[in-house]
Amino acid sequence: MIITSMQIRQVFPICSHPDLWADALNPAFAKYGISGKMRIASFLAQVGHESGQMNRLVENLTYSTAARLVKIWPKRFPTEAVAAPYVNNPHQLANMVYANRMGNGVASSGDGFKYRGRGLIQITGRNNYKAVGDALQIDAIGNPELLVQANHAAMSAAWFWSTRGLNELADDKAEDNDLEDFSTITQRINGAKTGIQERLALYNKITPLLA
Repeated sequence: MIITSMQIRQVFPICSHPDLWADALNPAFAKYGISGKMRIASFLAQVGHESGQMNRLVENLTYSTAARLVKIWPKRFPTEAVAAPYVNNPHQLANMVYANRMGNGVASSGDGFKYRGRGLIQITGRNNYKAVGDALQIDAIGNPELLVQANHAAMSAAWFWSTRGLNELADDKAEDNDLEDFSTITQRINGAKTGIQERLALYNKITPLLA
């Protein structure tokens, strides 16, 4: 099954470059077995939500209030006073919250900001950049901005999807609640259930367009 630019435009009306994404997504689907209506609809629903309809390819770490930081990272920022130095400071924030995780070094290494989320599914952390770089045969460690290019953004998202078993979850035809399956997929992508209803609504919008 091939996804067309017209279908992308129908599903994501504010997508800036539907032709570009159709060209980038189809080879990624073919390489990583994202085939058939359920897999493609699930993938598009998830990446569409993650990327703001394929317009946002770099993690936004600019927060304008300390209260928001406390809500997002309560363990890192137990009080607004602790969070205050990181307001409107994406470099320092990324280096702190992603330090000593996912293969990143200490905060002063700069790894947190260098390997912040990029791509349609935001690949995050030195280890993940290394793994996706090896899989795609690109130097994602030396040049992390490669994951912002449409072809690599699509291919890295498809790689992540496949290696996390999300094709199989998308195939699930058990007599259960679709929301349960989407919750598991969403948690494997971003570690939480953020936007679960919006993701499921996108899936229900996309599915009939893929007949």
